[in-house]
Amino acid sequence: MTTHTSWWVYLLRCDDNSLYAGVTTDIARRLHEHNTSKLGAKYTRARRPVTLAYQEKAENRSDACSREYQIRKLSKINKEKLINIYNNQDKSTIKP
Repeated sequence: MTTHTSWWVYLLRCDDNSLYAGVTTDIARRLHEHNTSKLGAKYTRARRPVTLAYQEKAENRSDACSREYQIRKLSKINKEKLINIYNNQDKSTIKP
């Protein structure tokens, strides 16, 4: 029996208003790690607290990493546009 793990691409807003992109299978756990432990990225450890600004589901790890790369290459203005579109969506259609 094979279990299907959901992968997520996410953007965190750091305390200095910068944005950090990452991938995970558990957003709540990863957000907690970024805010409280050494398991969070070195970048975010120096910019705590961080909050979840954006999340996007991916079919698999490869797709998640590809999308993360695309998002990282966006300008800050375009990342903010992506976040604004996400925040204006009907949240009932977004799966956690």
